Amino acid sequence: MKGKVIGILLLILLILAGGAGGYVWSMMRPVQASSEPVVFEIKSGSGISKIADQLQQEGLIRNSLVFKGYLKWNKLGSNFMAGKYAMNPGVTYDEIIHKLSSGEVVPEEMVKFTIPEGYTVLQTAGKLAYEHVVDRDEFIKLANDPSAFDVDIIKGIPVDEELRYALEGYLFPETYELKKGSSTHDVMQRMLEEFETKINSIPDLEAKLQEKKLSLHELLTIASLVEKEVVVEKERALVAGVIYNRINKDMKLEIDATVQYLLDRPKERLFFKDLKVQSPYNTYLNKGLPPGPIASPSLASIKAALNPEASEYLFYVTKKDGTSGHLFAKTYKEHQQNIAKSKAAQ
Repeated sequence: MKGKVIGILLLILLILAGGAGGYVWSMMRPVQASSEPVVFEIKSGSGISKIADQLQQEGLIRNSLVFKGYLKWNKLGSNFMAGKYAMNPGVTYDEIIHKLSSGEVVPEEMVKFTIPEGYTVLQTAGKLAYEHVVDRDEFIKLANDPSAFDVDIIKGIPVDEELRYALEGYLFPETYELKKGSSTHDVMQRMLEEFETKINSIPDLEAKLQEKKLSLHELLTIASLVEKEVVVEKERALVAGVIYNRINKDMKLEIDATVQYLLDRPKERLFFKDLKVQSPYNTYLNKGLPPGPIASPSLASIKAALNPEASEYLFYVTKKDGTSGHLFAKTYKEHQQNIAKSKAAQ
């Protein structure tokens, strides 16, 4: 009799075990498949229990308790990564675990934009606003607030009321890719960081600035003049040299680009009345450099300003033959002859 009772108990236990095993197996089966992915985010610091509950709520597993037991039994889940995921209902436990462990997150939507070399703050703000990257008014406002950005290299920008835009010349011209939805501040912070990286890549920068008795701000101002004046690559350093030569001889620079900078819209040709506009940026009226850069110079123009080509030239005029090059002269008389040659080539 006793043996019979024991047998019955064993039978009951086997039935219960089988039932439990069947239940666990059924709970481990993938949910009904769907072609519509479920997008969800695992927050940083989420534990296994919370992640399992989230997967059940999202309809990706049948039972969070069984999933947690599976992870514990197989010693898995300790390396799950935070991020945004997309999974189709119908995936297996192993597929879910692989995705979460390898960090196969949904690629973030990005926005790509390009700032051409020689663009001003106003041109950059207009272009990026047109492309729905920034708010134009906020961009312009922040361009006069360097303290809003955490970039060491811009801390040397002089506090000068004559500066039209404090960050003019410091927003590096480059192609950028940022997360979609980045704020205007984020965009400008990234551009300033790129500027800092590029400047710090120049060998012996500080020593060369000290040798020339220039601040970085003054160097960028010269570089921006070169950028706006030069099209032919090989002429950058030569034009930079002419700028230095005129400054050293206490001559006005008389660079059209400094006047164009003051106009709402650049003109194809300046008139004499334009050259009389009252502004510290007008190098036809004032000697020396303008208060600051008039555009964002390329790295090539910055290097040319740092390493000008030595010459005795004091003048240059644009060729009118379509090459965009210049004719250089040592004297005003030679300059007048070059102007005549240029006009004759039209």
